[in-house]
Amino acid sequence: MSHHDHDHERTVKPMVEEITDFEVLEIALRELCIEKGLFTAAEHRRLTEYAEQIDATPASRLVARAWLNPEYKALVLSDPIAACKEIGVDWLEPTGFGTPSDFVAFKVLEDTPTVHHVIVCALCSCYPRPILGNSPEWYRTPNYRRRLVRWPRQVLSEFGLELPENVGVRVEDSNQKHRYMVMPMRPAGTEGWTEDQLAEIITRDCLIGVALPKPGVTSNVITATRPAIRAVTSPGV
Repeated sequence: MSHHDHDHERTVKPMVEEITDFEVLEIALRELCIEKGLFTAAEHRRLTEYAEQIDATPASRLVARAWLNPEYKALVLSDPIAACKEIGVDWLEPTGFGTPSDFVAFKVLEDTPTVHHVIVCALCSCYPRPILGNSPEWYRTPNYRRRLVRWPRQVLSEFGLELPENVGVRVEDSNQKHRYMVMPMRPAGTEGWTEDQLAEIITRDCLIGVALPKPGVTSNVITATRPAIRAVTSPGV
């Protein structure tokens, strides 16, 4: 078919006016993988739909159960993949050979009275999606990624988290081979609570490390943040 014979009116138009270089690369790589038989279009759709429906609920239950059960907590810290299976999360689903994170190693970081953990991916947006779902938009921004490793206390304060000076902040940098999740300390005032009650106050932000669980705070509302003290801007801005 020549250029003049092409039916332009029947050509499928993109859903947006512009697409980024990364989107073009993803489309090209996906189509090449399908053409080479690495996976089918149906398998790709299944994986995408699987990834989109994951949220942080299983991770909240994992922490709540660990707070109540010392034996389970030991499993979480020693073999988190096995601990995930006990709450219904199999990192090899749905493909049997990989996950939305394509993990190699997963570790749960336990907070203590003197150490507070927070996770970041300084280079891109590596995140434990099989257990936490898709990462929030702010997690992928340059301001969070670049600044957290340099000024962690200032960044946390912008999320409203002010830590005492005697509490050290340990930043764990996720990467292609490692994924992390935070196990915050159980807050006071939750004595006698059930697993369901505890799970409700363990929000996604607590599991990333930019918030602490508090009785009464039971949803991932938009955090009231302060403007960045040392904002990262593009060259020339």
